[in-house]
Amino acid sequence: MKLTFISDTHTKHDLLNLSGGDVLIHSGDFMNSGYRRDDIMDFLDWFINQPYKQKIFIAGNHDRWFQDNPEETKQILDVVYGGLVTYLEDSGTKINDVNVWGSPWQPEFMNWAFNLPRQGTELNDKWNLIPENTDILITHGPPYGYLDKLPDIPENLGCELLRERVKEVKPKIHVFGHIHYGHGYTTNGDTHFINAAVLNEEYQNEHKPLNVEWDPETNELNFV
Repeated sequence: MKLTFISDTHTKHDLLNLSGGDVLIHSGDFMNSGYRRDDIMDFLDWFINQPYKQKIFIAGNHDRWFQDNPEETKQILDVVYGGLVTYLEDSGTKINDVNVWGSPWQPEFMNWAFNLPRQGTELNDKWNLIPENTDILITHGPPYGYLDKLPDIPENLGCELLRERVKEVKPKIHVFGHIHYGHGYTTNGDTHFINAAVLNEEYQNEHKPLNVEWDPETNELNFV
């Protein structure tokens, strides 16, 4: 499978040149303030026209509309773009024999969307929804200790509870964004971790989309 990962485009998706393939995955934050319905329509008009067989996305902390207006969001996705994209919110989909799960939540940060207290049952309950047979996990924020650092802050910013759930589930790929500076790749031997943020901390288009060829059977992953 040829996969492309992007995240944190913040209305600057038009600057991207995508190569095409089997699956395009966006890990959230396609909006800025999150209040403009037009930002959703503009993003989705662009997203559905990218040269991929499957297009999957989740919301992020800037995508307030998706949390504040769930019924209208469902109407947009089902009626206007039904069948053209897959939106995941604590839900999954299957591509051939590959199980994909997406969730927008992250530890509380200011007054943004999809925030829950860093420690406690609410956030843990969200992560416990991740099925044991998940092959590709899409979250907006990173797990603690994986591509979750800023240059001037010594602490890791990822979610400790998510890290523990990832250890249990062992998805083959875990893709996220949120921490723009963390863009890149690492692995723990079981899971490929990909921070797909394309903008830097100043919201400038600095990082390229991450394109991989991936064998779901062997979990061999090569960047192309």
